[in-house]
Amino acid sequence: MAIIQVNNLCKSFNYYKKEAGLKNSLKNLFYRKTLVKEAVKNISFEIEEGEIVGFLGPNGAGKTTTLKMLSGILYPTSGDATVMGYVPWERKKKFKRKFSIVMGQKSQLWWDLPANESLHLNKHIYEISNKDYHTSMEELAELLDVKDLLNVQVRRLSLGERMKMELIASLLHRPKVIFLDEPTIGLDIISQKKIRKFMKYYNEQTKTTIILTSHYMNDIEDLCKRSLIINQGSIVFDGEIKKVNELFEQKKIIKLQLEDYVEKDVLGGFGTVKQYDGYNVLLEVDKRELKECSKAILDDLPVIDFNVEDIPIEEGIELLYKKKGSVDRIVEKAY
Repeated sequence: MAIIQVNNLCKSFNYYKKEAGLKNSLKNLFYRKTLVKEAVKNISFEIEEGEIVGFLGPNGAGKTTTLKMLSGILYPTSGDATVMGYVPWERKKKFKRKFSIVMGQKSQLWWDLPANESLHLNKHIYEISNKDYHTSMEELAELLDVKDLLNVQVRRLSLGERMKMELIASLLHRPKVIFLDEPTIGLDIISQKKIRKFMKYYNEQTKTTIILTSHYMNDIEDLCKRSLIINQGSIVFDGEIKKVNELFEQKKIIKLQLEDYVEKDVLGGFGTVKQYDGYNVLLEVDKRELKECSKAILDDLPVIDFNVEDIPIEEGIELLYKKKGSVDRIVEKAY
């Protein structure tokens, strides 16, 4: 049975439109035009225990709103959802002790206190025994390599070090479900890699179910076998992220390094020129014509180096982002 089940979940927000200026401010006191923003529109999906699922979408697509409903922070406008058998927005105590949510842009640690003070507070909030608390602290601090930083004020830690402390705070009570909302935002490449490595190891050891939102494709490709892509409040893809491009025209990228200068118009006869400086060329060709095109290039051009690659995943995702929500719904069940 799925640990997370979502059926036709919707969330709308009312807001008001106001023009600039004093006159419009006075007018707004007596009459305001109410507008409705459909942040999430009839989304449905299931997630099995132990899965790490990527949750992608452009800014304002509905990712964080969905996570807030699944964690009980927001009430939905309509629809149903269960997490570990609980209805999240009922906010039952047993449910709250079994999940965590980490938001990369919001901290749960006290800024002017050492991290271990905030962690000790979480011990009491979640009613963790002394034995389990010290065991978890020792293990997590060792894995994240922050044992020497626990006594340092949070505001004196680097962004990467603070995020590691946030993860410890969220994992102390051993949750069965974790919602990670852009946990690597603003981090350098090395810090991102360390956190990805930790989350992969932690998932393998504990079989914790994780939903991860991120704008960094390395996070998704390294951690998630399955991804959901949401746009304008609707799910437009559900499957393996590497199969995104299969939903669109089959294209291949040919990378060329030329010994002699070749005019761009000449190269255009072999495919669509994506990048060009006379000697280094990126060509986009139809997959069905790859064999013939490759032979013609090698026969007719002064090629030093030749390489064939798939279209970057980012380009396929960009095409999905341009789809108009449920009108152009494309869901690929590929997991």
